Amino acid sequence: MSDVFDIYTVIFLVLAVFIFLRLRSVLGTRTGSERPPYDPYARREAPQPGPNDNVVTLPPRTDSPLDPPPPPAERFKGSYDPNSGAETGLTEIAAVDPSFDAHAFVEGARSAYEMIVTAFASGDTKTLKTLLSKDVYESFASTIADRERKGETVETTFVSIDKAKICGAELNGGVAEVEIKFSSQLVTVTRDKAGAVLDGDPEKVVEVVDVWAFARDVGSRDPNWKLVRTESA
Repeated sequence: MSDVFDIYTVIFLVLAVFIFLRLRSVLGTRTGSERPPYDPYARREAPQPGPNDNVVTLPPRTDSPLDPPPPPAERFKGSYDPNSGAETGLTEIAAVDPSFDAHAFVEGARSAYEMIVTAFASGDTKTLKTLLSKDVYESFASTIADRERKGETVETTFVSIDKAKICGAELNGGVAEVEIKFSSQLVTVTRDKAGAVLDGDPEKVVEVVDVWAFARDVGSRDPNWKLVRTESA
């Protein structure tokens, strides 16, 4: 009986060794360099870029989307005459038209002023039509036509625009209107059909002060302002 027991014991030992060796060959052994078990709840650090990675590190954001926007007055401070009372109207315009920038408006008005004066002198009605309201355009076009019938010509040369300041602003319904006072240095002369001087002096620089009003429907998709009124100061 003991012999049988010893034979079975030997057989089981041989099988146990065989199975152990098979498992070792399949699963391998621990070398100390294995990855630790994955913890789905552990906080993971963001990977750090290597020296050759094309990664741009953005600067930290200093503002917050919840920060209140700057008051409208800060957007047009310095662009208007403080004694004109235009601040109230500018504030109203900025409130309904967030894209309104008083400083950019003044710069655009300076360019428009020179373009309109030059186009009027040369009789360029095509340019005037894009910059003037219907009433002002008809008045300018009528003067140009009368001048052409008489054979008169006007020569105007800008020397400088010394000053351009907003001197009035209002929001009337959905129409914004802004007045600008221009101070400029011009050389202007009107000649008859024969070229003789009727008005002005081709050798003299004169100071011209104008107050022009530009208007725009703030509800329109057209961003352009048009000249709606002119007067000499």
